[in-house]
Parts: sequence; C-alpha cells; structure tokens
Amino acid sequence: MKKRLLLFIASALTVGHSYAQKVIKEKDVTRIVSTLASDDMMGRKPGTTGALKAAQFINDEFAKLNLLPLPGTMSYKQEFKKARLIQRSASVDVNGKQIEATVYVLGKERNIDWGKDTATYQEVYIQQPKELRKWLYANSKLQRNVVVFMTPAMLEDHMEERLQYITQRYYDTPQEIENIEPMETPYSVTVVVSKEAVSAADNWTVKAYRGIESVSFTNVAAMIQGSSKPDEYVVFSSHYDHLGILPAVAGDSIANGADDDASGTTAVIELANYFKGTKPQRSLIFVAFTAEEMGGYGSQYFSRKLDPKKVVAMFNIEMIGKESKFGKNSAFITGFERSDFGTILQRNLNGSTFHFYPDPYPEQNLFYRSDNATLARLGVPAHTISTTQIDKDEFYHTVKDEISTLDMSNITSIIQAIATSSATIVNGTDTPTRIKQTQE
Repeated sequence: MKKRLLLFIASALTVGHSYAQKVIKEKDVTRIVSTLASDDMMGRKPGTTGALKAAQFINDEFAKLNLLPLPGTMSYKQEFKKARLIQRSASVDVNGKQIEATVYVLGKERNIDWGKDTATYQEVYIQQPKELRKWLYANSKLQRNVVVFMTPAMLEDHMEERLQYITQRYYDTPQEIENIEPMETPYSVTVVVSKEAVSAADNWTVKAYRGIESVSFTNVAAMIQGSSKPDEYVVFSSHYDHLGILPAVAGDSIANGADDDASGTTAVIELANYFKGTKPQRSLIFVAFTAEEMGGYGSQYFSRKLDPKKVVAMFNIEMIGKESKFGKNSAFITGFERSDFGTILQRNLNGSTFHFYPDPYPEQNLFYRSDNATLARLGVPAHTISTTQIDKDEFYHTVKDEISTLDMSNITSIIQAIATSSATIVNGTDTPTRIKQTQE
C-alpha cells in the first residue's frame, strides 16, 4: 500500500505541486464507509430516518472541513419534495376465499376494486419469468385494465424491487398524479403475486386503496471556490441512498449498501478533504445525492440548479469497494469514448501503476444508469468511475452488501488515483471535450 501511494505522489509532482504531499489515509476511508454502511443507517432509503442520519453525517463531515455552501444558499443541504401514490391497503379473494398476496398497482389509479369480468379486464397468467417484463412497460399502449397473476417463482432477480419502484413512482407535485397527460393511458396494470397459483378457471376480486403522500428528500452539497476561475465548476459526486429494509435473509433485513454506494460517498468526502487548502483554480463542488436508486431524483434536482455550460467536468463515483475485472490498481470510466475525460485522467497518472479503462459492460448501459446521466445529457463531460463487476456481483442490491465484502485498501487507492488524475482539470490547464448534447 505504501509503495503504491508513493507512486501516486511521484505522479502528482508532474501535474500540480500543491497536491503532491497529500495522501488519502485508509483509516479515514474505513471510518467513513463503516459509518455510512452501519446498521444504524437502516439502509439509507430516501424519506426515512436512516437517510436523514446519513445526510447529517455527510453534512457534519463537510462542516469539519469548513467548506462553503453552494452560491446563493446558506446550507449544505438541498431539500426538496416529491409526491407519490402509496398503497394503504390491499386484498385478493379467489373463489370467495381471501388469499395471501402482494398487490402492485402500476399506474395512477387511486382505488382498485376489480372482479372477474373478461370484457372489462384483460387477464394474464405468467408462466415464464420474462413474460412479466412486457406488461411492466406496456402502460402507454393499454386498451383496458390488465390484471396479472403470478407466483413468487416467476419473479426474476430484482424484479420485485422493480415492481416496487414503478408502483411508487414519484412526481414533482400531487397535481401530476391527478392529471393524465396526453401520452399517458387512464388504464392500469395490477400485478398480483401469491403463493397460491390463480388460473383462468378461478373467480377473483382484487382491491387496493392508495393515497397521495409527500416525501422530503435531501442532497448534501458543498464547495471550494476557485481562485482564478470561480465560475467554472468541477463536480465530484456520488449517491448516499440505498434500498432500506428488504425481506430478511438469515435474519438480516438491512440493505447496508456498503459498496452501493457508501464507497463512492466516502470518496467524495475524502476528496473534499484532499483538496481543502489547495487553492484550486476552478471551483470544486462535492455532492452526495439522494434517490439515485429511485430514479435519480437527487441528481436531477441538483443539475437544475447549475448552468451546465459552467460545469467543466463531473467525476461521479459509484461502487469502488472491490477489485475490478482488470485487477488491482484499476477502475473503469463509463462513456469513455464520449469525451477525452478518461484520456486526460490516464495521462495524469503516467509513472503510476494505476490504470483507467473504458467501461467493460456496455450492454448494461451504465453510462445512463447513474447520477452522471442528467448533466451528460446536457453536454457536460460527466462520467462515472467504478470497479463493480456488475455482471457477477452476488451482493449487488441484497442485504449482503456489507462492510465485510469491501477492500479498504482498494478504495483508498482509487480515491488517491482520482485525486491525482483530476489535478490538471482542477487547476484549469485541461478542459475535457463536451459530450454530444441530447437534451435542452
């Protein structure tokens, strides 16, 4: 570990003398990631006490460093509200008998009181796991309400999580829930998951009541003002939220989210510590987003507060807790080919043993699945740095994503590499090329 850090320091001498003596310490990394991924945070699901505790911890870490709030604000916390439909009650009767079942209503309908009537409702009986997917994305083409019956055995990996996400979709205002937009349908898909299989021969009744709920969200953002280019911003970001409480496995129900993304949030805090007192030429923003797992609401809110033309680069850091498929001293960058961001970073690491690679999982569409996506669509060279072997990570989105699965030395090395490789962007001598803009 010490040898690698010395190589990073030697590399830093070629890109910025003011950063050369600063070293990321593994003990600090361990303290921060262990706190964020502790059971006390209860999985950091947005809108819960655990998420509020995590936000306050990040706030306090920024305060210790005497960072500045963002321009025009008095606090590190960016607070905003969203509205959603929340299910208050549900029941399923089959042949006059109530059965144990979970009901997911996909759509804006407030009250479901449906009974077997093939002229009014389309009935679907799932026989293969992949059959469910087409109904989850069919809402805009529906000609009538659809009821889908299935057993838990027909649920693919993470599909229950996906159902929960869709049925509790968030809206900017309660009025959006009440209104049907021109591209929407007034019909709903209701999915019934029951241990007892239901067939076309059965009579059934499905009832559900949903109310409108307002939920508060909090990003935590701070900055170091640039000395000569204060209106040019370099953003270091991560998301601090995770999934909260999941069905228990061996008595454990807390999805601690150690890798996803306590590891990345630790990097943001440590990078703030690294750059504190260095007098960067460009202004540096350090932000921990909420609600990435729910659809990127935190990064969307944050991005609307910035002029994207002033954002020079975004280092989004996601899941760096384990060795990448390329081995030690490596990480990959999503969207590597879309700008020269990665080329600049690698050039600044000449003389070190660390290497940044292009994303090895293009089929996963990771570039648009993390918090870099909003600014990237606006033309910002906004990329995610990660090491996750997402194609085979057995702990991803489970209660097993614990501190014990992380490599603290690896996390420390990656943070050091990001700090060193970002130097010429931070000091204003390199400006990454813009990404092709796809949104106004």
